Amino acid sequence: MKVGVLTGGGDCPGLNAVIRAVVRKGVQEYGYGFVGFKDGWRGPVEGDTVPLGIPAVRGILPRGGTILGSSRTNPFKTENGVRSIKENLAKFEVDALIAIGGEDTLGVAARLYEEYGIPCVGVPKTIDNDLSATDYTFGFDTAVGIATEAIDRLHTTAESHMRVLVVEVMGRHAGWIALHSGLAGGANVILIPEQRFDMDKVCAWVTSRFKASYAPIVVVAEGAMPTDGELVLKDATTDSFGHVRLSGVGEWLAKEIEARTGKEARTTVLGHIQRGGTPSAFDRWLATRFGLHAIDAVRDGDFGKMVALKGTDIVRVPIAEATSKLKTVDPALYEEVGVFFG
Repeated sequence: MKVGVLTGGGDCPGLNAVIRAVVRKGVQEYGYGFVGFKDGWRGPVEGDTVPLGIPAVRGILPRGGTILGSSRTNPFKTENGVRSIKENLAKFEVDALIAIGGEDTLGVAARLYEEYGIPCVGVPKTIDNDLSATDYTFGFDTAVGIATEAIDRLHTTAESHMRVLVVEVMGRHAGWIALHSGLAGGANVILIPEQRFDMDKVCAWVTSRFKASYAPIVVVAEGAMPTDGELVLKDATTDSFGHVRLSGVGEWLAKEIEARTGKEARTTVLGHIQRGGTPSAFDRWLATRFGLHAIDAVRDGDFGKMVALKGTDIVRVPIAEATSKLKTVDPALYEEVGVFFG
């Protein structure tokens, strides 16, 4: 059997650990051959491949990014995209495909399996941790660690100048990174997409912090919205999956706080720093286990499934189930941390 592997969507710490685990177990225990498809779904659409064997995966466990490259290519928005995928899989004698990605990448895999019978197995990857059917996605722990360290550093400079520092983190329409890093970093305000925020209340929390002779840290997810406004965007253009590029709410929030409170406010946008660099130990562990179980699913012919973490167990769930809706922050969980606001 020959197995194709691709990584799609935004890059993420831990992608190389999955590739390594898939290839090591597939070659050593099952005698499978492998081919890597370059740049997400662009690879099988255009027939762009790289050799993928044990020598290719040596030493990649601690590396960030992906040795296969990535893109946001949508074969359903590409002329003859699906037909090209089927032709190239036949050309390279690929019997099964392991797709490592988030909502969009796995959504394509689900459609290819359900509508065209292409044998796919999914591996959940996203720093946003917003895929349902799995407790955690790899990449999330690293992103939270990076954001938490940044918040720790910003506390000292905020207190030195007694100014408000607004930290904008990623997460798209889910507030997991903001919630976890904000709580771990001792932020005084955490704003997430799941709960629209009242600017008067935010300013009251900021003012209260100054009265206690401390400088406030405000952590805001890129998809957070005010109660009386809409999504703040720098760029309204969309990608091939119809998503806008989120960013801008941090700068908008800092200007509003400064205008309303008279206190100096600055913004730090962490952006792609959260996605880069070496993966944490947890993400290496989780990504490796996902890879081992993904190749087992291929061996079992259990296609149309995604490997997922449930407690401490790796299970298989339908890919369609994992991509049907976003996993968002429960209001009760957000309410728990409210005691630290202000």
